[in-house]
Amino acid sequence: MNSTGELVEVVLPGRVESEELRIRRGAVPVPGPGQVVVRTEATGVSFAEQQMRRGRYYDQPPFPFVPGYDLVGRVLAAGEGADPGLTGTRVAALVKVGGWASHVLVDAADVVPVPDGVGAAEAETLVVNGVTAWQMLHRKARVRAGHTVVVHGANGGVGSVLVQLALAAGARVIGTASARHHDTLREQGVVPVDYRAGDVAARIRALAPGGVDAVFDHVGGRGITDSWRLIAPGGTLVSYGSASTRDAEGSKQWPVLKLLLRVWLWNALPNRRRAFFYNVWAGKALAGNRFRSRLRADLTRVFAALQRGEVTARIAAQLPLARAAEALRLAESGTVVAGKVVLVP
Repeated sequence: MNSTGELVEVVLPGRVESEELRIRRGAVPVPGPGQVVVRTEATGVSFAEQQMRRGRYYDQPPFPFVPGYDLVGRVLAAGEGADPGLTGTRVAALVKVGGWASHVLVDAADVVPVPDGVGAAEAETLVVNGVTAWQMLHRKARVRAGHTVVVHGANGGVGSVLVQLALAAGARVIGTASARHHDTLREQGVVPVDYRAGDVAARIRALAPGGVDAVFDHVGGRGITDSWRLIAPGGTLVSYGSASTRDAEGSKQWPVLKLLLRVWLWNALPNRRRAFFYNVWAGKALAGNRFRSRLRADLTRVFAALQRGEVTARIAAQLPLARAAEALRLAESGTVVAGKVVLVP
């Protein structure tokens, strides 16, 4: 990524292997009315890009396109109507696609200031993961001190942030992860459960016989019913993905529609429990200004939690943008101990 007058982008040409990503070069874009050009300092590899490579992300654009869910960088130029004071400041943005580029056009209303003293790669690990974790924990499940919560994939990108924010809120956390992550989880104060060692739900029930106040489930599929059964009266299930169908063929919308239908049915039952299917983009189309102000407020809170030491920025690896294929392979390999694979200058 450069500060000269050249745009460098990583293009996903179709349903391809990681090695077949392409590098495209061109002119740095010029901001239109209400836009800014951000010179990228860090962008990341999320589960979303892994799904997009397979053509499995439920609302991805048609190929070819530039992936990259979120980014952090400096505002290089502001268009007409955008605050000229943004120029030179470090900002974060959630973009869904387009982040894997040296320069990115973003609506000025969508950028969130990054506090002084927070590095670009650090901030990047907490943009989509931090907002997702914060909103599920505080806006959906309303977790408070004394609650018991279950976080599936407690060592994952979103899961590890959820764990830290839940502990900071004073909750007791039961976290599922493979055995190699258990010591790290115990050190944090999490009660670990091995998701590979047979009946996970029964082992969680033994730890919380009266049920739990919240379950955060990114796996979907058949296991979502087990998650629902763990909820105590007054509790909340938050489903936020269908990782179990990662390698499935067929409709990419169907796993999500099945989850939505289940959630709707569960909420129709008179059982004093709630279920949500969380999508970070919900509300953007209908209530753009409210969506933006909520996103800004919540990401600002996550950055404040980072500065207080309640959340750590976990960088699994940093690779240059031109090595995006390698970064994607690494993120998909399952060998990353903890944290996010970050693409940097």
